[in-house]
Amino acid sequence: MREDLLQFIWKYKKLYWQDLVTTWDETLDILDPGSHNQQSGPDFFNAKIKIDGQLWAGNVEVHSNASDWYAHHHEKDSSYDNVILHVVWHDDIDVYRKDKTRIPTLELKKYVPVELLKNYRYLFDNRSTKFINCESDISKVDAFALKNWLERLYIERLEQKSVMVNALLKDSNNDWEKVLFMLLLKNFGLNINGASFFGIAQALDFSIVRKLQKDPLRLESVLFGLAGLLDRDDTKDAYFEVLKKEYTYLQQKFGLNQERVPQPEFFKLRPTNFPTIRLSQIVSVYERHPNLFQKVMNTQSLDGLYTIFDIAASRYWDNHFTFGKESKKRIKKLTKPFIDLLIINTILPLKFCYARHRGVDCMEEICAIIDKIKKEDNVILKKFKAFGVNVKSAGDSQAILQLYKGYCLKNKCLQCAIGSSLLHGNI
Repeated sequence: MREDLLQFIWKYKKLYWQDLVTTWDETLDILDPGSHNQQSGPDFFNAKIKIDGQLWAGNVEVHSNASDWYAHHHEKDSSYDNVILHVVWHDDIDVYRKDKTRIPTLELKKYVPVELLKNYRYLFDNRSTKFINCESDISKVDAFALKNWLERLYIERLEQKSVMVNALLKDSNNDWEKVLFMLLLKNFGLNINGASFFGIAQALDFSIVRKLQKDPLRLESVLFGLAGLLDRDDTKDAYFEVLKKEYTYLQQKFGLNQERVPQPEFFKLRPTNFPTIRLSQIVSVYERHPNLFQKVMNTQSLDGLYTIFDIAASRYWDNHFTFGKESKKRIKKLTKPFIDLLIINTILPLKFCYARHRGVDCMEEICAIIDKIKKEDNVILKKFKAFGVNVKSAGDSQAILQLYKGYCLKNKCLQCAIGSSLLHGNI
């Protein structure tokens, strides 16, 4: 018997509440089960119950077995001194507080409806052979309830991404422009070169970017140099030689150190995603927009953001993907799908954090933008579509990714509105 199911039963009062008695035959009247605590400490705070007619206010702890109280060493922890009721599935031992006073115990298995346990077993039956536990029933969940849950999940995803933003802000003394640069550079590298590009951002004082952004050749030389792309001695190319000479000078001037920057990869990448192209493109972004952070924060429409990132790599790359090897001429502009990824993973999370920093609500603006972006396409989303879940926009696809990674993979069905709905029988 899992503790999360017992917590679910207690939280939603999914038991027969009439004629409850403790394991010592004391009458029990639950006035308020309390608020669910997801952090350390007792499972429910500020519950109100009557035991033999005496009103008690305090905390409730939930365990599969009563003996788990001692297995978890709660008798030594003062955080549990105010526990007024121990809720268990199996009462295998009397439990006492730190001061040796007995804690009343409710044994749940006497009061739980059989239908609830059947629903629970059905949900988790053969879960090792399924993609998600509820794949056979998720399409039956009320559409309005599912929509509300997906909206909450998208906000949860933004909050999760804000953890990194806040850490970077702290390290940079709240330099929002620098944080934007670091996150953009990381996301320009996508999955394969994200760590390398982020390493460049960490190795480069943003004041240097501010000094060089109106001189794209010099800024390119710094980014390429820190990436180790100028280390070769066998490349016969005029532009390469200019960049290398410039980087040698700037490296000494600014004390640049590339030792901890991971080498970017070319292998298995489409040429348009080569690190040479992506680094040149981000230089073009900063050449055109000297105050990029304020510009993106003040832009409230998707079309406006598309306009900001309507840029291309420098002219050398029109007929190159790598140094010294010419290719068919093609302007290397940022594509709309790539800009969508930048907006989803960088701009909107930053807007979310900046609005919170200023004490304003920007969710209406964020939702208006994300709901106009085309849905993402990957194996996870295709699976959910096959289960009957309608994915209309990038907002939906981001929410489903949060659902899958934060709940489905961790079997946290009882913390999920979908699993809760199925257990309640509200389908």
